[in-house]
Amino acid sequence: MSSELLPPDAAYAVLQAHDVRFDGRLYVGVTSTGIYCRPVCRVRLPRRENCRFFTTAAQAEAERFRPCMKCRPELAPRALPWTTMDASRTLAHQAAAWLDTCDDAEASVEDLAGHLGITSRHLRRIFQAEHGVSPLQYLQTRRLLLAKALLTDSTLPVSEIAYAAGFASLRRFNAAFVEHYRLQPTALRREGGGTATVSRLRLSYRQPYDVAGVLAFLAPRAVAGVEVVGEGGVTRSLALTHAGECHAGWLRVSFDKPGEIGVELSPTLWPAVGSLLPLLRRWLDLDADPETIATALGADGVPGQRLPGCLDRFELTVRAVLGQQVTVAAARTLAGRFVERFGEVLPDAPEGCQRLFPTPERIASATRDDIASLGIIGRRADSLIALAQAWPTLAFARREGTPEAAAEELTTIPGIGPWTASYMLMRGWSWPDVFPPGDVALRKALSGDGPPVSPKAYSQAAERYRPFRSYAVLHLWRHA
Repeated sequence: MSSELLPPDAAYAVLQAHDVRFDGRLYVGVTSTGIYCRPVCRVRLPRRENCRFFTTAAQAEAERFRPCMKCRPELAPRALPWTTMDASRTLAHQAAAWLDTCDDAEASVEDLAGHLGITSRHLRRIFQAEHGVSPLQYLQTRRLLLAKALLTDSTLPVSEIAYAAGFASLRRFNAAFVEHYRLQPTALRREGGGTATVSRLRLSYRQPYDVAGVLAFLAPRAVAGVEVVGEGGVTRSLALTHAGECHAGWLRVSFDKPGEIGVELSPTLWPAVGSLLPLLRRWLDLDADPETIATALGADGVPGQRLPGCLDRFELTVRAVLGQQVTVAAARTLAGRFVERFGEVLPDAPEGCQRLFPTPERIASATRDDIASLGIIGRRADSLIALAQAWPTLAFARREGTPEAAAEELTTIPGIGPWTASYMLMRGWSWPDVFPPGDVALRKALSGDGPPVSPKAYSQAAERYRPFRSYAVLHLWRHA
C-alpha cells in the first residue's frame, strides 16, 4: 500500500470508516482544536473543512499540531518502505532508519550525511521530498513521541525520561516539550492519563497478526538460559548499548489483545528504551502490512503472517552458524551449551533467562578447543572465533550499508556461505525479499511429490513471491 498522501476526500472517507489499513500511514490535523489523530481514533468525527491530512506524525507536528491523548499517535505502527525504490528514495529511507535508532543527543545532519556518504545539502533535499520534513524535525518528533509514551505508560521520573528519549539535558527536553506541545511534561501526566502504577509499554500493529505462527517459529529455537517462549509471549535476557553505555536486563512481551502487545522491562533496561523500541518492533515485525503481504503470497501464506527478526545481530549470526547442516533441535542444544559456557550470569532474572548471550569480546578470546569441547565441530569453532574478532569492523554489525553489501561482507568470514548470509538478511536485517539458495527444505516443498526441482526451476518458483519472498520462505518451511 502506497505511503503517498491520499486525495483529501479519500482521506476523509478513511477517517469516517476508521480504516485500520491506514493506521501509521495517515494522520489528520484538526484546525479547530490544534490536535492531530490516527484514522482509528474514536473521538467525534471532525468537520471536513477542519481537517488537514499528513502521511507522518512529523509532518503534523511541523505544522504545530499536538498529538491526541486518546488515540496516541506515538503507538501507531510505522509505514515501511518497499524494496522497489529509486536511489534517492532508498537513501531517504535509510536516513530515517538511522534516525529511528539514533541514541546520540548531539547528532547532526552532517553526521547522518557522512554515514550515508552524501552531502548534507543533498540529504536535506531528498529527505524533505520523501518525508515532508527536515531530518532534525523528524528526529525531534520521534524523541518527543517516545517521551510522551513514557510519560503516559511508565512511572519513570521525568529526568530519566529525558535521557531515555535522547535529549542531552532535562532543560532541553522541557523546552522542546513546551514549544511543541504547549504544556509541561508533568502536566501531560496529570491531564493526559499518566496513571500508570507499573511501567509497562504498549506497542501497536496492523491486524491481523499470526500470533500462533510467530510463537510456533520462535519456540523450538528458544535458547535455554536466554529465552522462554510461552503461550502468550516471550521472556528473554538482553544486553544493548544506548548513548555509549551498556545496559543488561530482561524483557517480556505479551500479546495482550488484538492490535497491541505489552512490554515489561527490568529496571536496568528502561534507560535504554529509546534504542530498544525500534529493535522490538523489528523483532516482532510489528510494522508489516498484512494485506499487501497476503496479496503477494496468495494461497502460499496465512492471514497476518510475520517475519520474526532479532534483537541482537551477533547472537543471530552465531546461532545461524551453529545451525548449519543440523536440525533445529540440535542447533538449539548447541546454542544452550554455548550460552552455559560463555554467557554472563544475569542476577534477578526470571527463570530460564538467567544468562546473557555471549559477547563478541568473550568469543574472540576463546580457543578452538574451548568451543569444540561443547560438541561443535572445529571448523565451526574457527568460524565463530573469526566472526567475533571481525565483528567490531563489520558494517553489518553497525547497522550500515545495503542488504546486498551486508551479504557480501558476511561471506568474507570463513564458514559463512550464501545460505547463512541469506538467512541473516531475512532475520537480522528483516529484509522482506530473500530466498536462500539451495535450501533443502524449500526444494522439497517446491517439488511436491515429484523429484527435487532443478536450481533453475527453484529460482523461477521463487520469483512469484516477489517482493515478499522472505515471508514465503517461512510459510514453506512451516509446511515442508
